[in-house]
Amino acid sequence: MIQRLSDMNLPRFPLLSENEMMDLLRKAQKGDIEARERLVNCNLKLIFNLIQRFAHRGYELEDLFQIGTIGLIKAIDKFDFSYGVKFSTYAVPMIIGEIRRFLRDDHPIKVPRSYKELVYKINRSRDKLSLELKRDPTINEIAADLGIDSEDVIIALEAVQSPTSIHDTLYQDDSDPIYVLDQLPLDKENNPGWFEKIALKEVLDKLPEREKRVLHLRFFEDKTQSEIAKTMNLSQVQISRIERAALHRLRQILSEETKD
Repeated sequence: MIQRLSDMNLPRFPLLSENEMMDLLRKAQKGDIEARERLVNCNLKLIFNLIQRFAHRGYELEDLFQIGTIGLIKAIDKFDFSYGVKFSTYAVPMIIGEIRRFLRDDHPIKVPRSYKELVYKINRSRDKLSLELKRDPTINEIAADLGIDSEDVIIALEAVQSPTSIHDTLYQDDSDPIYVLDQLPLDKENNPGWFEKIALKEVLDKLPEREKRVLHLRFFEDKTQSEIAKTMNLSQVQISRIERAALHRLRQILSEETKD
């Protein structure tokens, strides 16, 4: 059992005064990498103290420490000076929340440690690219940042996904919710893989213009449903249903052509 911060072979850094903390936060939020690193380093003891309450959950404290560090970094990036509170007051629930989210979402089925480590890197990359791009990065962008294949990113993310009910809500706005059921393929052949086996242009041209555009943005430009919704001035619910209807229509077209 790790009892002290020094047991984790981490260097000790001096505590910061509140004025020093605020000054570094302002610099960090303006892109100062050194200020950001100093804030992280000088708050390692805070993370260490917080992970002690999760010591008997069956996880290595080093792993929880890494997750807690993600929460700390998010607190640094999102700290709002208008709240008028100390940074530690703001950071503590962010760190605990990140750890609890990890514990809640961690797969109940044994997942290889290599996948967990890769997913950790993927999440770090996603957070970094989100700040740089001012939007959610695509799978291809994350893969390029990590120097791995897109398929490896997808496999790792799928490996750590917890089982879910087909009636769970994936998205909800002012309209009807999107359920997991709405995202399930109609059958095992109904997935983007079979796009490579058909004459794409010829088949897509048989679709209504709006359905064709959604599929083009989704599968050829690697856009998320949220991004497509903004581009087409529709809700994500509508984009999801258009996509599902288009895939269903394509499946019918391919079936009819196979019969011919």
